[in-house]
Amino acid sequence: MTDLMTEEPPMGTVHHLDERRAAPDAPAAVDPADAPVVEAVDRADNPLADWLTVPDSPVLPAWARSAASIKANVQALARLTWWHTRFHSFRVPKYLFKTVLLAARGFYRATVGLWPTLSAQDHSAAVRALKAQSKLKPEDVDLAARLQAAHFERTRTRRWRFGAAAVAVTTAVVGVALADPLVQGGIAAAVVTPLAYLGRGKETRLLDQGAPPLKVDMSAAQLNDALRAAGLLKSGSGKDEKDLPRVSCSMGPVRDGRGWAVIFDMPRGGGKTASDVLAKREVIAQELGVDEIQVIMSRVRAAKGGNAGRVSMWVADDDPYLADPVPSPLATMDRFSIWDAVPFGADARGNRVSVPVIWQSMFFGGLPRRGKTFTQRLMTAAGLLDPWVRHYVADFKGGQDWMGMRHVAHRLVLGAEEDAIEAFKNMLTELLSEMERRFALFRGLPTSICPEGKLTPQIIEKYKMPFIFLTVDELQEAFLAMDDKDREAVVDDLGRLARRGPAAGFISNYASQRPDAKSVPTKLREIITIRCCTQVTDKTSSDMVLGSGKAAMGADASLLSEEHKGVTVLVTGPASYATVKNDLLTTAEFNTLALKGRALREAVGQISGDAAGDVTAGAGRAGVVIAPVLSDVLDVMRHSDRIHSVDLLARLVNADEDRYGDWDLDKLAAELDAAGVKRTTKQINIKGKNLAGYRRADLEAAVPEE
Repeated sequence: MTDLMTEEPPMGTVHHLDERRAAPDAPAAVDPADAPVVEAVDRADNPLADWLTVPDSPVLPAWARSAASIKANVQALARLTWWHTRFHSFRVPKYLFKTVLLAARGFYRATVGLWPTLSAQDHSAAVRALKAQSKLKPEDVDLAARLQAAHFERTRTRRWRFGAAAVAVTTAVVGVALADPLVQGGIAAAVVTPLAYLGRGKETRLLDQGAPPLKVDMSAAQLNDALRAAGLLKSGSGKDEKDLPRVSCSMGPVRDGRGWAVIFDMPRGGGKTASDVLAKREVIAQELGVDEIQVIMSRVRAAKGGNAGRVSMWVADDDPYLADPVPSPLATMDRFSIWDAVPFGADARGNRVSVPVIWQSMFFGGLPRRGKTFTQRLMTAAGLLDPWVRHYVADFKGGQDWMGMRHVAHRLVLGAEEDAIEAFKNMLTELLSEMERRFALFRGLPTSICPEGKLTPQIIEKYKMPFIFLTVDELQEAFLAMDDKDREAVVDDLGRLARRGPAAGFISNYASQRPDAKSVPTKLREIITIRCCTQVTDKTSSDMVLGSGKAAMGADASLLSEEHKGVTVLVTGPASYATVKNDLLTTAEFNTLALKGRALREAVGQISGDAAGDVTAGAGRAGVVIAPVLSDVLDVMRHSDRIHSVDLLARLVNADEDRYGDWDLDKLAAELDAAGVKRTTKQINIKGKNLAGYRRADLEAAVPEE
C-alpha cells in the first residue's frame, strides 16, 4: 500500500556540556587510548560549543518537505484559482452594473468637488465683502469701483474656467468618437475606473466574497477538540484548559490533494494508543463534520518512523469513491506476467494499488450486485494474459460472467446441479494429485534449480509446469447443495490447496455472497491471505470476510453504501488494508482477454483439458455461426451426456433469464429443431425416470464439422 505521507526528518541530538566537561578535581592527564571519543563540537574548550549543539530543525515548512506534498498543494492552489475564476466570471454583469453606479456617484462627487473652482468661489469672498461694505457706505466711490472690478474679475475667471472645461470635454468626446473601438474601451476604462474608485463608500465591495466549498478546514485545534470529544484526550474547562494534554503533530495539518493530511502522536500519560484512535473513527468524523468514509486513518509503524501512538490521518473534502471507475489497464495489454503485482484500482487519494498474487490465496465476499464478481475477475484476467498459467474455474451461479473462460480453462464447471457438483469434486481430486506430484518433483530437484522448494520460472518452462489459477465463484451455492459430509470433505480439499498449494504454484481465488459459518467455514477463511469485501450489512459480516477484529482497526466494509459499486475494502496482511475504487473490466473486455489468452497458449502449446475439446468455443473461433440456443444448451450440459427437457429449460433460465424466462418445452423443442438438432431418441431414461430429453451427442452433431 502507498504511504499516506512523507515522514519528517529526525531531530538532532542535544548534548549536555556540563555533564561532559571534566570536574575541577579531575585528574589532569588521561591516557589517550582510554579516553572516550568526543566530537569536536562537544569539546569543553570550544567557545562555540553551546551554540553548535542546538538540535537540527527543519528549515522548510511541513507542506514543502516532499515532492508529493508540494505537488498536492500546487494542485490544490490550481483548483482554488479555477473555482474563483468561475465564481467571479458568472458575476461579471453584476460587477459591471455596480461599476456604472459607482462611476455615476463618483462623477457627482467630482462635479460637486470641482464646482467651487469652476464657479470661482475664491473670488466670491472678496465680492461679498465689498458688497457688504458698499451697502454701508453707498457714497464711497472708491469702494464702488473696487466692487465693480472684483465682480468683473470673478465673471472673467468663470468664463475662462467654464470655457476651458467645455473645450476639454468637447475635445475628449470628439477624440473618443473618432478613435478605434479598442482605444475607446481603454479610454472608457481609464475614465470609469477612477470615477468608480471616487464613488466608493466605507462598506462598498465591488466583488462578492466567495468561499470555496471545503467541508473541512482542519487545524490542530480542531483535531484536538475532535479527539477530546471522542474521549481520547482528557477534558476540562475554565482557566486550566490551556494545560490540557494535546496531540503532537509531526506533520500538518496541510492540504494534500483533495483533503487534509496530518500525522500526530498521542500524548504520553493518557493511556491511549493509535489503535484506540482507529476504533473511534466514526466519532472523530462526526466531530470534524464529515462522513466516516472521508476519514482515512492508519498506524505509522516503526519501519516508517512511527510508534504505538502515532497516527496518520487524511480527511477528504468529499466522498472520494463516487468518481467514475477507471478502465483496467489489463484491457489494453497484450501480455502480462503473473509474477508482477496485478493492477487493482486506486485508493481514496488516487494512489494506484496493485496486488501480488503468487504464493497467495484470495477470498472475495460481500452483498450481491456490488461488483464482487467484476473485482474477482481482475485477478483471473491477469492470469489470462500469461500463457504459463493454467486455469481451473468453477462458477456455481452458472451465468454468463465466466463463460469466456471456455476458450482457456483446463477445467470449467458451470452451475450447481448434481452433475456440476460431481465435476467440481473430480476437479479438486485432480488438483490435489497435481499438487502432490509437484512436491514430489521438487524434493528430487537440486537446490540450484529449486532453492526454496517452490516453483521458479526455470522449473515452469523446463518441466512445462505452469502456475495453476483456481477460481471459484458463488462458493456458497455449492456448499448449500451438498450434505454435511460432502461439504466437510470439499472444505478440507480447498483448505489444503490454499494452505499448501501456493508453494507448488497454486493461486486460489474464492468468492461468496454469504460468508457465514455454513456457507464458507471459518477454517477455510482464516487460512486465506488476501481478502476483499464489497458492501455488507454490519461490522460482524465485514469481519467474517476480512478477519476477526479488522473492523475495529479501520477495515470496515459496512461503511460502504449502495452508491459504492466497485468499491472494496482490501486486506493484504495483518495490519495492511485500504479502501479501493477498483478498476473496471467489463464482461466484453474479459471475453476479449480470454481470446488473447487462447492465442498466447496456442503459441507455447498450453491448450489442454476442456479448452481443447469445447465444441461451441471452437466453432466460434473458426467463424462458424451456430444458433445461440444450441450454444447455450451445450454450455449448460457441459457435465451431462443426457438431460430431461424440463431440467434443460430450468438450467437455461438460470443461465439467462432475460432470454429464456418465458420459454416453454414446446418452444425449446421447436428452436432446437430449427437449429438442426436430430434426436436419435426423444425419451431419456435417467435414474429410472423416462422423460422427454436430449443426448449431448445429438446436440454436438448439429454443429458443423468444419
